[in-house]
Amino acid sequence: MPKYPGVSPLVVRRLPRYYRLLTELMKNGVERISSREFADMIGFTASQIRQDLNCFGGFGQQGYGYNVASLRAEIGRILSVDGNLPTILVGVGNLGLALANHVNFEACGFKLLALFDESPTTVGKNINHWTVRHVSELTDFCKEHRPLAAVLCVPPSAVPDLVKKLIDLNVKCYWNFTQYDLSSLYRDQILVEDVQLTDSLMTLSFHANEFLHTESKNT
Repeated sequence: MPKYPGVSPLVVRRLPRYYRLLTELMKNGVERISSREFADMIGFTASQIRQDLNCFGGFGQQGYGYNVASLRAEIGRILSVDGNLPTILVGVGNLGLALANHVNFEACGFKLLALFDESPTTVGKNINHWTVRHVSELTDFCKEHRPLAAVLCVPPSAVPDLVKKLIDLNVKCYWNFTQYDLSSLYRDQILVEDVQLTDSLMTLSFHANEFLHTESKNT
């Protein structure tokens, strides 16, 4: 039984933005904020923010607003940012290298245990505090350390065999950068968060052209 049944995925996708803004407000010494002030900063309506938070019980007080530190802590708990979900990263090319170097996995609820690749020029390298392992070590490592999540930065052609192996090793959650439609391959067996960078760029292209078209009409 889910902890938060019936909560829309769109609501969940907005929570990290709330958490990030609250973190910045805390750094700047802000102790409380109204839903209207919050809405002006983040670009949503005050009603939308209240509705989103009410999905989890609601955390504000009428006439007071939200305590920034308390709301940040509650959203962090909902997002399980202290979860330390054991995780591996497979594929240490340019993208995998950037993720290993620059993503704070532990601040997002994951504990990155190891990096894997098959390139002779990459295996054995020290990246941050990890030494890149050969993918041939994957089975033994997973049996010993039991990761539950994997970051995939491999070529699309490598995905089916790799994921079949990982599922057999009880890896259930995937942050997928491969451009391979993984969720349709193993529907209902695993949890997948696809990161389609080109989709995001094409979305920007649409909005950029709409914006520029509007500007040209107004000049």
